[in-house]
Amino acid sequence: MLLLPVYEPGQALVTTVVSLRDAAPDAHVVVVDDGSGPASAGPLSAVRDLGCTVLRLPANRGKGAALKHGFRHIAEHHPGHAVVCADPDGQHHVEDILRVARHVEVSARMVLGVRAFEGRVPLRSRFGNALTGVLFRAATGRDIRDTQTGLRGHPADQLPWLCTVPGDRFEYEMNVLLHAVRAGLPIEQTGITTRYIGDNGTSHFGSLADSVRVYRPLLRHALSPSLRRGGVRVAG
Repeated sequence: MLLLPVYEPGQALVTTVVSLRDAAPDAHVVVVDDGSGPASAGPLSAVRDLGCTVLRLPANRGKGAALKHGFRHIAEHHPGHAVVCADPDGQHHVEDILRVARHVEVSARMVLGVRAFEGRVPLRSRFGNALTGVLFRAATGRDIRDTQTGLRGHPADQLPWLCTVPGDRFEYEMNVLLHAVRAGLPIEQTGITTRYIGDNGTSHFGSLADSVRVYRPLLRHALSPSLRRGGVRVAG
């Protein structure tokens, strides 16, 4: 199962779905539209015609809310299936998405597709990931090479738990990592291609409020005396 949370998607969503269909015809794609406007009706209709399940939130609630809506749907309608979450803007190569899918199927553990941040990487992305990595290690004692990756795999038995993790916007993905460490859930990592399009201009992340949402749970966990540390394994 592939889960794509989208907000105001363009043609890149259709391109991603077509590439996935060509590479993995049996994959089932669930798209969660986070309250997009009329301009996105065409791409959403196109991926529905390609066989995707398209769910819609009536108003923009944030990436975390969209992911949890998708997890609940998959747990109810496709029980027993692992889920790979990916950003739908062309940032992730299909080969990398399928690599994470194979890894989570074999390991039955949370798997992160981590970028090397080599070559032409926007400064804000390079600096932001380095800073959150340092803060994550300070808060948990664990080394996550790419805390902000949107390419993640989850085994089927994690879906109910994922729906209980707090956060509706960009902080949700950080909360998943922090709560996984606290719960003692193993986290595996596998390398993926570092790819940015137009200086990462397709990302909806970037405001000061988004940064505060991400860093606040890190600081909260760093000050929590009850933090329990779980294992983090690294694959090549």
